[in-house]
Amino acid sequence: MHSILPDPASFRVNGRLWIEGPQDRFLGIGRLELLQHIQRLGSISKAAQAMNMSYKRAWELVSSMNAQAREPLVSTQTGGPQGGGARLTAAGEQAVAEFDALQARFQAFVEAETARLRG
Repeated sequence: MHSILPDPASFRVNGRLWIEGPQDRFLGIGRLELLQHIQRLGSISKAAQAMNMSYKRAWELVSSMNAQAREPLVSTQTGGPQGGGARLTAAGEQAVAEFDALQARFQAFVEAETARLRG
């Protein structure tokens, strides 16, 4: 294939990876980032703010992931003196680790295909 490219050294393979359920996207880079922010900040609203995303959109994404997973990925607590909060469940932590590993394998594939393309 590299013989059809004008300058193979200037090309690279690229792509995005996500996992889809029967009705909706389940997990991708954006949702992974949201989960990581929730894990770090302990709040859906703070995670949304860190991503320049509306709270409504963040809540929709969390709700979608929780509904599709066998077990919820995010657990929320309401109100109280310290306010509410959110945390990843064990399933959420596992989802983050699994998707991170999947993303690393995908990136290795992309790099190998770029090397093959460049000949």
